[in-house]
Amino acid sequence: MKTMILAAGRGERMRPLTDHTPKPLLEAGGKPLIVWHLERLAAAGLREIVINHAWLGDRLEAALGDGRRWGVRITWSPEPAGGLETAGGIAQALPWLDSDPFLVINGDVWCDWDPGQARDLARAMPTHDLAWLLLVDNPSHHPEGDFWLADHTAFDAPPASTQGAPRLTFSGIGLYRPELLAGMKRGSAARLAPLLRQAMGEGRVRANQHGGIWVDVGTPERLAALDRDLRIGVGETMNDKTCAR
Repeated sequence: MKTMILAAGRGERMRPLTDHTPKPLLEAGGKPLIVWHLERLAAAGLREIVINHAWLGDRLEAALGDGRRWGVRITWSPEPAGGLETAGGIAQALPWLDSDPFLVINGDVWCDWDPGQARDLARAMPTHDLAWLLLVDNPSHHPEGDFWLADHTAFDAPPASTQGAPRLTFSGIGLYRPELLAGMKRGSAARLAPLLRQAMGEGRVRANQHGGIWVDVGTPERLAALDRDLRIGVGETMNDKTCAR
């Protein structure tokens, strides 16, 4: 199974830290954010990785190279200045991804979800489905959430068939079939959310809720909090799953 790490964002909310350092290379717990992903993927046996970049991409490539230091093989997918947004970036990288479902991870999140589950989840995906999403409890900075979850299906509107279905936050971790991006022209910028919402309207997106630790490292303050928590020990300070959110 192939994996793509999304690393092309400018990181506007992280400025001035990202003025001279690409966001995935910012450190927490003594190592760059993206290295946490590489190590987890290698441990799970997911060693074929595609990484896109736009802002300061040369520095990202120089730091990570071909990935052999972490036991993975990296293929780089450069994008024009400004990037192509999430769906555009994935579509640009499709030639290096599988025709079967592939894993995509946002480069600016920290999560203890085991990517080793991805293979079994992909095998279990009905051929009708276009995506599977990992959803998490809503953090304090995003209390309204993104999608509803009922019977392992994601909805863009409250599902009438299930009372009290939770509205949760998309973690930035998902499995996608290439067909989700069918018709997209390579090199065109496009967001992922509209494609997911369309697929949800057709009942073609599955999801699971992750009860572990997830951090959206979107601001210098959340980065500093994550760094502190990781250095002290995740198990000791993040058990309430609210730290650094």
